[in-house]
Amino acid sequence: MRFKRLKRRTSLEKSYLDATMKVPLIDVMFNLLFFFMLTSNFIFPTGIKVMLPRAVTSEVVNAEHLIVTVTGQDLLFLNEKPITIQELTTQIADAAKFKRSLLLKVDKNASLGRVVEIWDLCREKGVPQINIATNQRPGENL
Repeated sequence: MRFKRLKRRTSLEKSYLDATMKVPLIDVMFNLLFFFMLTSNFIFPTGIKVMLPRAVTSEVVNAEHLIVTVTGQDLLFLNEKPITIQELTTQIADAAKFKRSLLLKVDKNASLGRVVEIWDLCREKGVPQINIATNQRPGENL
Protein backbone atom coordinates (compact mmCIF):
# COMPACT_ATOMS: atom_id res chain seq x y z
CA MET A 1 0.00 0.00 0.00
CA ARG A 2 1.21 3.28 -0.96
CA PHE A 3 0.59 6.54 0.94
CA LYS A 4 0.16 9.75 -0.84
CA ARG A 5 1.58 12.75 0.74
CA LEU A 6 -0.61 15.71 0.65
CA LYS A 7 1.14 18.96 0.18
CA ARG A 8 -0.24 21.73 2.14
CA ARG A 9 0.29 25.07 0.64
CA THR A 10 0.44 27.27 3.65
CA SER A 11 2.77 30.14 3.77
CA LEU A 12 3.16 32.75 6.36
CA GLU A 13 3.36 36.28 5.15
CA LYS A 14 5.14 38.72 7.31
CA SER A 15 3.12 41.86 7.77
CA TYR A 16 4.09 45.08 9.42
CA LEU A 17 2.65 48.50 9.88
CA ASP A 18 4.38 51.07 7.75
CA ALA A 19 2.97 54.31 9.06
CA THR A 20 5.78 56.60 8.02
CA MET A 21 5.79 55.76 4.36
CA LYS A 22 2.11 56.43 3.79
CA VAL A 23 1.83 59.74 5.68
CA PRO A 24 2.89 62.94 3.92
CA LEU A 25 5.66 64.90 5.58
CA ILE A 26 3.43 67.93 6.14
CA ASP A 27 1.17 65.85 8.40
CA VAL A 28 4.13 64.66 10.43
CA MET A 29 5.40 68.21 10.84
CA PHE A 30 1.95 69.44 11.82
CA ASN A 31 1.68 66.73 14.49
CA LEU A 32 5.14 67.62 15.85
CA LEU A 33 4.24 71.30 15.96
CA PHE A 34 0.98 70.52 17.70
CA PHE A 35 2.74 68.28 20.24
CA PHE A 36 5.40 70.88 21.11
CA MET A 37 2.82 73.64 21.42
CA LEU A 38 0.81 71.60 23.89
CA THR A 39 3.76 70.50 25.98
CA SER A 40 5.69 73.77 26.14
CA ASN A 41 5.39 76.27 28.97
CA PHE A 42 4.90 79.92 28.24
CA ILE A 43 6.48 81.75 31.15
CA PHE A 44 6.57 85.49 30.97
CA PRO A 45 9.27 87.26 32.94
CA THR A 46 7.99 89.04 35.97
CA GLY A 47 8.88 92.63 36.56
CA ILE A 48 7.80 95.71 38.37
CA LYS A 49 5.33 97.83 36.48
CA VAL A 50 6.52 101.42 36.70
CA MET A 51 5.20 104.27 34.57
CA LEU A 52 8.22 106.51 34.18
CA PRO A 53 7.78 110.21 33.60
CA ARG A 54 8.70 111.65 30.22
CA ALA A 55 11.67 113.96 29.76
CA VAL A 56 12.88 115.65 26.60
CA THR A 57 16.49 116.06 27.75
CA SER A 58 17.11 112.52 28.97
CA GLU A 59 20.19 110.53 27.96
CA VAL A 60 21.14 106.88 28.09
CA VAL A 61 23.21 105.73 31.11
CA ASN A 62 25.44 102.69 30.54
CA ALA A 63 27.20 102.02 33.83
CA GLU A 64 27.20 99.52 36.66
CA HIS A 65 24.80 100.92 39.21
CA LEU A 66 22.21 100.03 41.81
CA ILE A 67 18.64 100.19 40.58
CA VAL A 68 16.14 101.44 43.15
CA THR A 69 12.52 101.25 42.03
CA VAL A 70 9.66 103.07 43.72
CA THR A 71 6.17 101.94 42.66
CA GLY A 72 2.99 103.98 42.61
CA GLN A 73 2.14 102.56 46.05
CA ASP A 74 5.54 103.75 47.44
CA LEU A 75 6.96 100.20 47.64
CA LEU A 76 10.75 99.94 47.40
CA PHE A 77 12.69 97.46 45.25
CA LEU A 78 16.45 97.08 44.93
CA ASN A 79 17.43 95.35 41.67
CA GLU A 80 13.82 94.07 41.40
CA LYS A 81 13.78 92.56 44.91
CA PRO A 82 11.53 94.02 47.64
CA ILE A 83 13.45 95.90 50.29
CA THR A 84 12.77 98.03 53.37
CA ILE A 85 14.20 101.49 53.94
CA GLN A 86 16.58 100.14 56.61
CA GLU A 87 17.97 97.50 54.25
CA LEU A 88 18.22 100.13 51.53
CA THR A 89 20.30 102.31 53.86
CA THR A 90 22.92 99.58 54.32
CA GLN A 91 22.97 98.76 50.60
CA ILE A 92 23.45 102.42 49.68
CA ALA A 93 26.27 102.73 52.22
CA ASP A 94 28.00 99.72 50.64
CA ALA A 95 27.53 101.19 47.16
CA ALA A 96 29.03 104.49 48.29
CA LYS A 97 32.17 102.68 49.50
CA PHE A 98 32.72 101.24 46.00
CA LYS A 99 31.77 104.51 44.25
CA ARG A 100 28.79 102.92 42.48
CA SER A 101 26.13 105.19 41.05
CA LEU A 102 22.42 104.81 41.70
CA LEU A 103 19.59 104.67 39.16
CA LEU A 104 16.24 105.73 40.55
CA LYS A 105 13.16 104.39 38.74
CA VAL A 106 10.16 106.16 40.18
CA ASP A 107 6.56 105.72 39.10
CA LYS A 108 4.98 109.03 38.20
CA ASN A 109 2.23 108.32 40.76
CA ALA A 110 4.71 107.78 43.63
CA SER A 111 4.92 110.36 46.38
CA LEU A 112 7.59 113.01 46.14
CA GLY A 113 8.37 112.52 49.83
CA ARG A 114 9.65 108.99 49.19
CA VAL A 115 11.88 110.21 46.36
CA VAL A 116 13.32 113.00 48.50
CA GLU A 117 13.91 110.52 51.35
CA ILE A 118 15.95 108.24 49.07
CA TRP A 119 17.77 111.19 47.50
CA ASP A 120 18.79 112.57 50.93
CA LEU A 121 19.87 109.09 52.01
CA CYS A 122 22.15 108.84 48.98
CA ARG A 123 23.66 112.27 49.59
CA GLU A 124 24.18 111.47 53.26
CA LYS A 125 25.99 108.18 52.50
CA GLY A 126 28.10 109.76 49.73
CA VAL A 127 26.81 108.13 46.55
CA PRO A 128 28.81 109.79 43.75
CA GLN A 129 26.04 109.95 41.13
CA ILE A 130 22.25 109.65 41.27
CA ASN A 131 20.36 109.15 37.99
CA ILE A 132 16.59 109.29 37.52
CA ALA A 133 15.11 107.00 34.86
CA THR A 134 12.73 108.62 32.39
CA ASN A 135 11.16 107.83 29.03
CA GLN A 136 12.33 109.69 25.98
CA ARG A 137 9.15 109.07 23.99
CA PRO A 138 5.58 109.00 25.28
CA GLY A 139 4.15 105.51 25.75
CA GLU A 140 7.42 103.74 26.65
CA ASN A 141 7.02 101.95 29.96
CA LEU A 142 9.56 99.64 31.59
